[in-house]
Amino acid sequence: MSGDENADDGTDTETEADAGAEGGDDRVPVLLVRDDREYLVKPGGEQGTDLGVLEVPEDVQSGDTIETHLGDEFHVRQLRGPDLFHQFERTGAPMVPRDIGLVMGETGIARGDRVLDAGTGTGVLAAMMARAGASVVTYERDAEFADVARENMALGGVEDAVDVRTGDVLEHLDDLESSSFDVCTLDTGDAPAMVEHAPDLLVDGGFLAVYSPFIESTRAVSETAREVGLSDVTTRETIQREMQFDERGSRPSTAPVGHTGYLTIARNE
Repeated sequence: MSGDENADDGTDTETEADAGAEGGDDRVPVLLVRDDREYLVKPGGEQGTDLGVLEVPEDVQSGDTIETHLGDEFHVRQLRGPDLFHQFERTGAPMVPRDIGLVMGETGIARGDRVLDAGTGTGVLAAMMARAGASVVTYERDAEFADVARENMALGGVEDAVDVRTGDVLEHLDDLESSSFDVCTLDTGDAPAMVEHAPDLLVDGGFLAVYSPFIESTRAVSETAREVGLSDVTTRETIQREMQFDERGSRPSTAPVGHTGYLTIARNE
């Protein structure tokens, strides 16, 4: 599931994410941070920087400080959910953290839940749901995008919880067990067609969450959800304003409004 806002914070970011991937390396990388520099390195790895070479111990822990061979210090941070938005390899604009928070908050995704996701994209949403303890089956039509998503799941340490499948979910409905998903999340152009099948796929009380970049598809999703008998159908625009504080006073930023899309939530009852 991916949003339509492609944020670029200008951070100097490099990764060692692919190192050892083919050999089944399951070490979870850590972030090495100094000012605006961020490097994603696996324990036992090495990272060259403009401030010298960093050698990361096998037993590295969050909160440690590591020096380059030139004596410059980097702080170690555990890779957390919001970091995935910046660190995952992108195949498009991933869903932004605030929208992911809305999806998870509105549907109550928790440990033990089984989630069906369509429109994997970069995979940030799928990874975040897995980090919350859910088991995710996600479909991506583009085979190359699906391969990148699998690599991202390994990077995020959730490859065992996220099953990235290549193909159109509408063509694989027979592979999905009826009434077996607690939540269904969609970010596909043909979302209304998939919404028709939500009552059969969701458990009683299960939630549907659909992200749509355009009003036309959003209306079709909402109308279809009601037609197939889903309840509590609600659509909201996702928007957020940053606050500015300076010597003159405090007010919302005058930068362009932070619109990302439209989120429709419904329940199977």
